[in-house]
Amino acid sequence: MSDTKYTWGLGRRKSSVARVRLIPGAGGFVVNGKPMTTFFPVLANQESARSPLVTADLLESYDIFCNVNGGGVSGQAGAVRLGIARALVKLDPALDPTFRVEGHLTRDSRMKERKKPGQRGARRGFQFSKR
Repeated sequence: MSDTKYTWGLGRRKSSVARVRLIPGAGGFVVNGKPMTTFFPVLANQESARSPLVTADLLESYDIFCNVNGGGVSGQAGAVRLGIARALVKLDPALDPTFRVEGHLTRDSRMKERKKPGQRGARRGFQFSKR
């Protein structure tokens, strides 16, 4: 396995981090040691994770191995999507403009807002009691 050439891509979304390895192959997709369809049971998350491959028409060209941690299932799917897109651009820089138009290379910067002191949450104050 040491002579095999991987291409790495790192993707983040919300608090999820995905480390993605691409290797030329038959189209296998493994996330945290499980098949992608098992790890992402919701079809929308499967399509999101797979979308850079569909855009580049490379669905059956690479075997993909992902390690994802943190966040929820939807954030993890978004992180995998960004990691795959970045790895494909490393392999073929000509895909960059296409991926940018489709939004595959844009890191979604929306994060959870921090809790503020003197309040119950990020925006919500403590309950007011007049008497």
